[in-house]
Amino acid sequence: MRVTTESTRGALHYEEFYGFAHSPFTLAPDPRFLYPSPSHEEAIRLLLQTIKRREGVAVLSGDIGTGKTTVCRTVLEQLDMTLFTSLILNPFLSGEELLREILLDFGVVSREAVRSGRVATATRHSLVGTLHEFLTSLGAVGASGVLIIDEAQHLSPEVLEEIRVLSNLETDRAKLLQIVLVGQLNLLDVLKQPEQKQLDQRIALRAVLAPLQRLELEAYVMHRLSVAGEATQVTFDDAALDLIQASSGGVPRLINLICDRALMTGAQSDARTITTEMVKTSAASLGLQTPAQGVRGWWSRLRSWGSLRRAR
Repeated sequence: MRVTTESTRGALHYEEFYGFAHSPFTLAPDPRFLYPSPSHEEAIRLLLQTIKRREGVAVLSGDIGTGKTTVCRTVLEQLDMTLFTSLILNPFLSGEELLREILLDFGVVSREAVRSGRVATATRHSLVGTLHEFLTSLGAVGASGVLIIDEAQHLSPEVLEEIRVLSNLETDRAKLLQIVLVGQLNLLDVLKQPEQKQLDQRIALRAVLAPLQRLELEAYVMHRLSVAGEATQVTFDDAALDLIQASSGGVPRLINLICDRALMTGAQSDARTITTEMVKTSAASLGLQTPAQGVRGWWSRLRSWGSLRRAR
């Protein structure tokens, strides 16, 4: 029989120990937890602007774990009711499958119709025609469609060509479908290939998400703790934050993983302050490297050194 001690309960349920209503460092792309760093805030602003102005194709790229999907969810939440949206999370689709998923998301066809019947066997020409007819009807009432494709660096040349064709759906005055391609940094290289020249020339916006800098990381951690619980009962000391920055490279997904494990360790020790030792333990459990000599207090010392120089 398994014996559960108080410390084990603390390690497994740190949210309750620290008084959190939600897990502060969940990996789910929850817009409530989005920290508006300059890079992320600018990307959201530009994407919303591009969509509302009906400028055609936009690209959002960034390294693994920088928060691209969360940005997409945030953008979707801020769109008004005149915009019909389709979010494609599976990039490994054929051209026909992509068209069916778009029609399904827009509510033009039902899931049952996609699985069987005429929609299941419809030709590409027929599917594009149906989509065009629907988007044209939206234009008559001042509405339009938005297509967001995640992990777009994996799209096949066939599907990229389909996207180019869809980007041509327009009236004399405006695009009928706004397209946002979201992917890792190599998506930009994919679009620069000679065979994608026509699609690349249609891109109206290229936004790139950057990792967090040290001060941004501190604000990021505080923001997530605050969202998870109004009366936060735990803090990260400066040296711990220094080490998180060094271990994660400022990548939000890695920050979340390290902080989550560190809170488990802290709760197990009944600690209200997360220290470098807890962060080291967390990083090691994740297989992440920490600086050989440590970075304890380097940021604080740098700020103090800067203050001394200004005083002189």
